[in-house]
Amino acid sequence: MTARIQYLHQVIAQPDFWNNPTRAYEVLQEIEYSIFYKHQEYQRWCSILEDIKAALELLELSADEELLLEAQTNLTQLQQELETAEIQQLMSDPCDQKSAFLTITAGVGGADAEYWAYMLLRMYSKWGESHSYKILLVEKSCGDLAGIKSASLEIIGRYAYGYLKSETGTHQLQQISPFDVTNSLHTSFASVEVFPILDESVEWEIPEKDLEITRWHSNSRNINHSETWVKVVHIPTGISVFCNQERSQMQNKEKALAILKSKLFAMPTAGYAYALAQIVEQIDEIQPRQIKSLSNKLIREYILHPYAQVKDLRTNLEAPAATAVLNGEIDLFIKAYLQQN
Repeated sequence: MTARIQYLHQVIAQPDFWNNPTRAYEVLQEIEYSIFYKHQEYQRWCSILEDIKAALELLELSADEELLLEAQTNLTQLQQELETAEIQQLMSDPCDQKSAFLTITAGVGGADAEYWAYMLLRMYSKWGESHSYKILLVEKSCGDLAGIKSASLEIIGRYAYGYLKSETGTHQLQQISPFDVTNSLHTSFASVEVFPILDESVEWEIPEKDLEITRWHSNSRNINHSETWVKVVHIPTGISVFCNQERSQMQNKEKALAILKSKLFAMPTAGYAYALAQIVEQIDEIQPRQIKSLSNKLIREYILHPYAQVKDLRTNLEAPAATAVLNGEIDLFIKAYLQQN
């Protein structure tokens, strides 16, 4: 790490460093992260390890339950943080360190599918909270009976996209339906899309002619009945974004445009990132048929009846603790995916 920091300082010292503002921005971000986070984190790990060693030396001389408990707590904390660091080392894509937008959409199946989408929303919210990410609800469309038709989260913090990119795909649930009086076994589906939140290092704008923006209009004079939702459609691709959680239409519009921009940039085929890399000027020629959605691929099965199990179909990793997984404990699947890829 020290060698990397020294190298980055040498890069800054080059006379042509500021000739490429985008590259300069990325280097400065890496230095800030390396110096003010990673390096301090490494020093803290060394300090914790020294405390554990000192405690063990004292325990050899005399039994002390309080000291033993403190050493065990420190060791558990160190193990958890090192495991997190190990996962982060598997993230090499430039976008992995970015924050993320995550969208959940209920599949066909009425109330069961909508309730399954809600369960996934809860799972990812709990996962984000356990990792100290800031989580904002961008959009939520309630189901007809229960659950949600769709919802979008903004998950803010370093490596949010690197972790959650493994979740893009279709998730399948098998359980006794809570909405069926005959207690029948139902299979429900919901799709998840994850894409990185762009920052100042990406300099491009969507042409206004490619946008169709729809806002809520009310004839009522009572402002308490007003709505603030905004829907933005990218005409060439047909991709649409709906936002309704901000306090004003302007804020919802800005959020919708930010999400749309990130979606277009991250499209797996015919996307803006590809077009920019290939110096393609006619980006507006992208057609819906060119877009291949990764969210249509079945990636994970959650079985709650007649037995409990969660299985990732890409890595074949299985976990019997389905309840724990649905409470946000999905790091084992994330790590297996990153190791495989």
